Amino acid sequence: MTTLKEKIQNDLTKATKEKEVLSASALRMLSAAILNKEKEKRYKIIKAEPELTEEELVRKSQLTDEEVIQVISSEIKKRKESILEFKKGERQDLVEKEKAEIEILKKYLPEQLSEEDIKKLAKEVIEKVGAKEQKDMGRVMQELTPQLKGKSEGATVSKIVKELLTRTQ
Repeated sequence: MTTLKEKIQNDLTKATKEKEVLSASALRMLSAAILNKEKEKRYKIIKAEPELTEEELVRKSQLTDEEVIQVISSEIKKRKESILEFKKGERQDLVEKEKAEIEILKKYLPEQLSEEDIKKLAKEVIEKVGAKEQKDMGRVMQELTPQLKGKSEGATVSKIVKELLTRTQ
């Protein structure tokens, strides 16, 4: 079974061969971000386990699909922030480019949950942890975030939890 990282590499090769400039560019930047994350991980492993062989180090520093999804989410978030800046600068051409790259990157994320699904899960967690007011939001988010990793944006989840906790007061 191919990993998410391998799929991205294969798609990058295909996009490059087929001269799909935007896709190739977005996937090249994503590959670089994944490589940087692996280097970070490798550095931490070397510090913790200096006795590892090069082979073991390479194997242990490979990103899991879940870690690759985190990188993809981070890259999408960066592009959304860029869109806001480009809008301020009235650079519609760059806004469109960033939006197109976001669509390319989204293909590698798990299917996103609807707001209704997030609300349902949030209600279950609120009940489970016994949250009653806004100050319990941290406990709810701590429990809920791992369940929704890569399946929704943190800001959306936070907004929904806040709304639900405001209603219960």
